Amino acid sequence: MQRVVDLSSDGLHVSVTRGFLAVSRAGAEVGRVALDDVLAVIAHAHGLTWSNTVFTRLAERAVPVVVCAQNHAPVACVWPMQGHHLQGARLLAQAEASRPRVKRLWRDVVVAKIRMQGAVLAAHGAEAGAFDTLARKVKSGDPDNVEAQAARRYWQALMGPEFRRDRDAEGANALLNYGYTVLRATLARAICAAGLHPGLGLHHANRGNAFALADDLMEPYRPLVDACVHGLAASGYTQVDPDTKRQLVALTTLDLPSRQGMSPLHVHAARLARDVAAALGAEGADAQRGTKPDLPTPLDPLVLASLGRAREETQ
Repeated sequence: MQRVVDLSSDGLHVSVTRGFLAVSRAGAEVGRVALDDVLAVIAHAHGLTWSNTVFTRLAERAVPVVVCAQNHAPVACVWPMQGHHLQGARLLAQAEASRPRVKRLWRDVVVAKIRMQGAVLAAHGAEAGAFDTLARKVKSGDPDNVEAQAARRYWQALMGPEFRRDRDAEGANALLNYGYTVLRATLARAICAAGLHPGLGLHHANRGNAFALADDLMEPYRPLVDACVHGLAASGYTQVDPDTKRQLVALTTLDLPSRQGMSPLHVHAARLARDVAAALGAEGADAQRGTKPDLPTPLDPLVLASLGRAREETQ
């Protein structure tokens, strides 16, 4: 089982010991995880110190180290230089992919996101009929920005009329920041392992964004974080603390339907990144058919409604 290592306590030292990532405080070990079981490392703590071996050993396993600001949003990431034996060929194919091919992929991502948003709303008893209609309206490249149209309806329908998405706000917004950081790290690792570059996005293209492709591919998974935060908030838990983090990190192991059966989210993300690599490099008959990535599809309403609600059972 792969794990997200969250470093949020002050004064920790991180090192590698006999194949384990070891965490200590004042010379005493407080925890360790096998390096092969680490999915990502997320660092929030003040006064954190590392041995250089930590970064080399994690990079050898394509494990991203994400450094976060006080609002739990990522501000830096240590990125492996090499993640796949075909990396050179895949990077070239990614850089030279035709615009029609990229735009078709982005359409598929947006459709999957909108359908997942509709499923989350329906699972929580909100009006979601328009979301299937919106999903059918998405064209190649989403020139009509249907994604934004859906977002304007989605947040208030899910979180209430007073809610505003604000990356710098506390409460539910901070929980969303943390959940998205976990997703971003999960997708970043999958992208690196597939031999793609995270900075070459399908749609996100801000010159200051080094993780544009991760931001693209995490879109269909975002509503799962939203559903979890909704469940936590409905239960009265709106602070980023060890218990709420545990709930959000647990999403990486949530089983999702796929063409190959049910798979944990982090496995699903790895498969999606490989599909996107194949689609960007598709030639000949594959290009004519249009290689379709295995994007996440809506989950059972009972599963969506239960996200974030199991907090008391973990205590």
